[in-house]
Amino acid sequence: MSAHCMLTGARPGFGNRISHSHRRTSRRFDPNLQTRRYWLPSEGRYVRLRLSARAVRTVDAIGVEAAVARIRARGVRV
Repeated sequence: MSAHCMLTGARPGFGNRISHSHRRTSRRFDPNLQTRRYWLPSEGRYVRLRLSARAVRTVDAIGVEAAVARIRARGVRV
């Protein structure tokens, strides 16, 4: 599964790992992804969402119904 957030669309960033001798090699900055299970009352079922830590706080603020609506608006299947 690719490393991206279902709600915010956060994806890995890329940069360089720099050693003590200042040699550069490529590295990846992955988002802090968490798998969370939320009860979706409108459908009477649980949904499993792969969210970044920031998106988990967003779901707490706006509610799971609004968050799922935003995810579906992005074209992601829930």
